[in-house]
Amino acid sequence: MAEPSRAIRRQPRRPTLLDAVAPVVVLIVLIALTIVLFGTSSTDGPLQIALMAAAVFAGLVAFKNGHTVASVRDAAIGGVTTALGAVFILLAVGALIGAWNLSRTIPTVVSYGLSLLNPAIFYVAVAIICAVVGMVTGSSWTTAGTLGVAFVGMAPVLHVSPEAAAGAVISGGYMGDKMSPLSETTVLVPSIVGGVTVQQHIRGMARTVGPSFAIALVIFLLMGLNTGGGSAAESTKKAQDAVGAVFNISVLSLLPLLLLVILSLKQVPPFLAIFGTAILSCAFAAFAQPNVVRDFVGKPEQGAVLTAVEAAYKAMGQGFVLKSGNETIDALFSRGGMSGMLTTVWLIFGALSFAAVMEHAGFLNRLITPLVASAHSAGRLIATVIATCVGLNIVAGDQYVADVLPSRMFSAEFEKRGLAPEALSRAVEDSGTVTSVLVPWNTCGAYISGVLGVPTASYLPYCYFNLLSPVLDVIFGFIGFKVPSAATAAVEPEERPEALDGTAATPVRGG
Repeated sequence: MAEPSRAIRRQPRRPTLLDAVAPVVVLIVLIALTIVLFGTSSTDGPLQIALMAAAVFAGLVAFKNGHTVASVRDAAIGGVTTALGAVFILLAVGALIGAWNLSRTIPTVVSYGLSLLNPAIFYVAVAIICAVVGMVTGSSWTTAGTLGVAFVGMAPVLHVSPEAAAGAVISGGYMGDKMSPLSETTVLVPSIVGGVTVQQHIRGMARTVGPSFAIALVIFLLMGLNTGGGSAAESTKKAQDAVGAVFNISVLSLLPLLLLVILSLKQVPPFLAIFGTAILSCAFAAFAQPNVVRDFVGKPEQGAVLTAVEAAYKAMGQGFVLKSGNETIDALFSRGGMSGMLTTVWLIFGALSFAAVMEHAGFLNRLITPLVASAHSAGRLIATVIATCVGLNIVAGDQYVADVLPSRMFSAEFEKRGLAPEALSRAVEDSGTVTSVLVPWNTCGAYISGVLGVPTASYLPYCYFNLLSPVLDVIFGFIGFKVPSAATAAVEPEERPEALDGTAATPVRGG
């Protein structure tokens, strides 16, 4: 049967404010219900159901306004496909964690870390180390999925909070990420805002990022000094001995970590860098840890080559499982695997389906437009940008929606008010990027929670840098401190690396 002529199809109606608000209200009610019923385990399935149910409701409202089933379906599918790059990276990180436990890379980092770090300086040292690694790699995701896993694993041995350790990892990783010209969002946001180079954008962010991170370090230091780590030394020595009894701890075990850093600096596509490192780590394990590999597979009669291949498949696919007899050590290093990331993938798909329908039907635009018109002062305009970015992280569930839409929608208003474009790019990054990890169903929150093994609601109170950055930006906006105007903004030539022009490798998502 022939399709009806496109010429006689009715154009969809412009959504009312009620149309736009109703799906958000439904989403909030459903999410609140899942949290009340399931608590921190809501991300194991109930939250995904809530997001998909809210997406269906948003689709029904879109149908009412004249959108076709096909257009809403294509929008939802298109929204999900935008995250496929992130999903592949997420699966690759799962494989890498399993491979690095098999190859003793993570056990080596933990063993050396236990000898170098003590509870008093643990949090602040973790934040600083992760900031440096985040700056070098340009990715908070890579930082959390590698060193972050090891640092969170050390926390119970040192008798410090794993949740606070996760907060230190996230604070440091995101700080370094924002100050790196290799970071994807650090390049993306100024390019969308227009009129500001990457270097100008980084210098502008330093005015809020620097104080936010300094305050976070002070808080982490005070937390460390107040920990009662008096009995930690003895248990730390026991833990090191236990790790050494199972794994051959050696500096050579850090070669896979060095390889990943080199590939990141060479701007190898992130999936290839992470997945390739995982494969080579498994090959390394066959020579460095033959006994652990054989015990992991559990087939002593099988040849060494087949055992190594089977261990690689199992560690990367299902995760590494240690059976040393020491429950603490076994729990610490039995991690990873692509299969362990599937719940997070499901969460990402649910969130992006809802966001895509909301954007396609014009609901997000309908919610944001009145906010732009109501901001009558520079301080209120900056606060509105930040509130919009945070709101989009919650409603849309993806930091790229929270970065891109405000960058586009507020740029003309900033120009009209005489504010420099770096004031907008800074506000977007200080809110849209750094708060994405604080939302459980956001792609960033789901990823970080999945790799660190700590629920988002549990680490959120300790993400001091991520919480302080938007607050400082709002305060600076209202008092007029460090808010550049268009008249005083310096004009510089474009200073972007060639690899970031869209034709070369894309930096790791989450940066």
